[in-house]
Amino acid sequence: MNRCSWCLGDDLYIDYHDKEWGVPVRNDKKLFEFLILEGMQAGLSWLTILRKRENFRIAFDNFDFNKVALYDNKKITSLLKNDGIIRNRLKIEAAVINAKAFIQIRKEFGTFAKYIWQFVNNTPLQNKFKALKEIPARTTLSDKISKDLKGRGFKFVGSTIIYAHMQATGMVNDHTVDCFRYRQLYSNY
Repeated sequence: MNRCSWCLGDDLYIDYHDKEWGVPVRNDKKLFEFLILEGMQAGLSWLTILRKRENFRIAFDNFDFNKVALYDNKKITSLLKNDGIIRNRLKIEAAVINAKAFIQIRKEFGTFAKYIWQFVNNTPLQNKFKALKEIPARTTLSDKISKDLKGRGFKFVGSTIIYAHMQATGMVNDHTVDCFRYRQLYSNY
């Protein structure tokens, strides 16, 4: 069974690749989780984040954006002491800021999913990459989404982070065409 080459060599990566990466996500809580995790990943490997994912889930109240939006300096200080997560003040503060902005988008659009999926006309983009080296780190579309999010007050949402978010949440199918998941996800749309 062929898989995308980036996930080979680690069981956690393989499991994530096989079960989650590229599967369309339309649940706001899950979209918020990926938004936080992608922001935390900036400058680090995704495997580092996956290994700390459960710690993040506990530390960030199961990614409840309503609770995260209420975090104060005391809570941020306690998170900075939590060695189970990425202890970067700017990233932690960004998660709180982003939770507040996330809630505003929900007020405007009904759900964050409606907002974010409108950028791809509610249908995953089906790429046809043959090799990992062909997959871009960012696109014109991720530039556009990043700019819109920043205009709404979000932090740590640069174009590369947003493109990774699009890949993780299935807005784009970036499994290589020889990967077994490519056909599974493509056939659903």
